[in-house]
Amino acid sequence: MPKTKSQYVCQQCGRISVRDMGRCPQCGAWNSFVEEIVSTASQPGKTSGLMTGRSAPQRLGEIAGDAEERLPVSIHEFARVLGGGVVPGSIVLIGGDPGIGKSTLLLQVALEMAHQGTVLYVSGEESERQIKMRALRLLRPANHETGHAIQVPEDLFLVTETNLEVILEHVTQVKPRLLVIDSIQTTSLPGLESSAGSVSQVRECASRLRELAKASGIAVFLIGHVTKEGTIAGPRVLEHIVDTVLYLEGDRFQSYRLLRSVKNRFGATSEVGVFEMNERGMAEVPNPSEAFLAERMVNTPGSAIAVTMEGTRPLLVEIQGLTSATSFGNPRRTPNGVDFNRLLLLTAVLTRRVGLRLGEQDIFVNVVGGLTVDEPAADLAVAAAIASSAHNTPVRADTVLIGEVGLSGELRLVGHMHARLREAASLGFKSAIVPRRMRKGEAWPASLQVIEVRSLKQALEQALLPSE
Repeated sequence: MPKTKSQYVCQQCGRISVRDMGRCPQCGAWNSFVEEIVSTASQPGKTSGLMTGRSAPQRLGEIAGDAEERLPVSIHEFARVLGGGVVPGSIVLIGGDPGIGKSTLLLQVALEMAHQGTVLYVSGEESERQIKMRALRLLRPANHETGHAIQVPEDLFLVTETNLEVILEHVTQVKPRLLVIDSIQTTSLPGLESSAGSVSQVRECASRLRELAKASGIAVFLIGHVTKEGTIAGPRVLEHIVDTVLYLEGDRFQSYRLLRSVKNRFGATSEVGVFEMNERGMAEVPNPSEAFLAERMVNTPGSAIAVTMEGTRPLLVEIQGLTSATSFGNPRRTPNGVDFNRLLLLTAVLTRRVGLRLGEQDIFVNVVGGLTVDEPAADLAVAAAIASSAHNTPVRADTVLIGEVGLSGELRLVGHMHARLREAASLGFKSAIVPRRMRKGEAWPASLQVIEVRSLKQALEQALLPSE
């Protein structure tokens, strides 16, 4: 007769304890230990055996075949983030806030991939009828009012199931090229006593699906829930098990969504795809810089254009600054899309090195479009937006500002400068204010007037229009 024992597992890091603890000594999380009943017969630490007995050392030159071709995806922004397409036998984890569009995006991918081969979509949260309703909405043509029939792909199979053993039986029967699990937190193994979504269940289910992908060559996509801190729920080892980790980001009050790659064994990390959520699903945004600047008001005080890098893609974003006389003893510093400590640093440099009197001003900084800019290349644009509002003088409308601001008021070069300048020139900007190069190298783009300065004070003199 199998023996059972009780143990407590931290739901954040997976630490195991024989007793309940208020604070995890490994990750520092409070009230994260959950009791689990472990049976010696289930042996959760062992793998399912999908790959057991099939491994044999081979010389590199004896391995047949060249680099395996990727499965093409007609959603180009999605393929860009993956590195060019879906790699057979890979396992991809997609996380994001509730309602951000994870299931919608993967259902669109499944509908597109069903034209190339069999796709199995497994949901633990929706019924087959609910998934079909959403699929018909995504497939509806733009001119649906004319009564055109909706073409439903024949090789897309839907099933509502949370038992992983039953899911694996469905995979054996259907033999899909692509498997979608929505979501990994609702999937469970009956051999484990813990509930679905626990550390043991998530870790073991992900390990079984990884073995399935590597042994059969099926590409597996997992949807993961996120915690209130914005990280994927479950143990950190979940992100180490999979090949690719993608995050779908965006402001729920905005229509734009960013699909960001934070880990990719088959492509570039930090790559970004831009989508717009509408009634027909996630629509690609082929030129995101133009979309983010579409509603910009030119010659308005407090507005500056920064060029930020999202992976290998340069994006032009509008940064707005506003200064207002404070009504309190301590002036407020309110950033939206910019790091709070970075705003404090730039405010101090503007006060001490440029001579702006900001000690009695509330300062508000906003990145238009719901984006978050973390890199220091946007320092100059943020400082120019604040100075423009303080002087009530617009920044030149046809100028972009690129550069990192130091504590001495100097400007420092940032990476990918030529890619940033090419993107600015392609959108019709006439000039760019950048830090002066300390050593000569490749020439700047000829179609763009590049103004090189050494300090923040010189940059503001060039960027701000003369006061009337």
